[in-house]
Amino acid sequence: MYDILIVGAGPAGLTAAIYARRANKSVLLLEKGAFGGQITFSPKVENYPGFESVSGSELADKLVEQTLAQGAEVEIETVTGVEDKGDHKVVTTEDGNTYEAKAVIIAAGARHRHLGLENEETHIGEGISFCAVCDGAFYKGKTVALVGGGNSALQEAILLSETSKKVIVIQNLDFLTGEQQLQDTLAKRDNVEILLGTVVAALPAAAPLTSITLRRVADNSEYALAIDGLFVAIGLEPENGAFADVAALDQWGYVDAGEDCTTKTPGIFVAGDCRKKAVRQVTTATGDGAVAAIAACRYIDSL
Repeated sequence: MYDILIVGAGPAGLTAAIYARRANKSVLLLEKGAFGGQITFSPKVENYPGFESVSGSELADKLVEQTLAQGAEVEIETVTGVEDKGDHKVVTTEDGNTYEAKAVIIAAGARHRHLGLENEETHIGEGISFCAVCDGAFYKGKTVALVGGGNSALQEAILLSETSKKVIVIQNLDFLTGEQQLQDTLAKRDNVEILLGTVVAALPAAAPLTSITLRRVADNSEYALAIDGLFVAIGLEPENGAFADVAALDQWGYVDAGEDCTTKTPGIFVAGDCRKKAVRQVTTATGDGAVAAIAACRYIDSL
């Protein structure tokens, strides 16, 4: 039996593992995919303390190296459920394995919704971005397009308009769905163009991303749009279905937990983008990881 089992090896889960190991707790990390989470899609990170500039993949590698050096164990497995047994928890995986731990930290993350187009993966991190705060500075003085019309998308567009030469907002509906105040702010920006009733129909096969194909919903006519970068802001998908029995989820599927990172089940904690929160950045994820690990250690010590 492990002291702490952590689901997810993004910045939140890796930080939690580092803190738990420094408290002399045995730790198992279960990760279903790539280590590092969403940060690995950022070609350059310039807002993480201690690094003037670092690629997302390099930052993730450093976190993984530090975690392994501290003695945490790692397995590549997809978690399918967590059962509360009172003084311990039982975690099951897609491979049919079960693991026992005194405490569990859910750090499963959330993935950005993709456009679902052919060649999309080719351009992620190489022309397609999901975070204006993270990557907007790379397009200073350039022309960018942004897909989405909700609050998050409009906030991203406003931020991009402060540094980009031109921002083209692409919305599939005939109206924006974001708050009127955000729409009014965008309307005042001379370098913002809004294309309603329009979708991205195709992406080029190879990098660099210099143009995209748009389609008008009304008549299915298509045309090319020259751009320097494409931001996609059509929402996030938390991956918390396996934890619904032990952690309350909000209407969007995020774990409904506050800054203390505790859930409704004693001994089960949450950290990172899968938690209901206002700001999702690598720094807030690592902060959650530290809080959740310390809380888990205190819980174990109280048993």
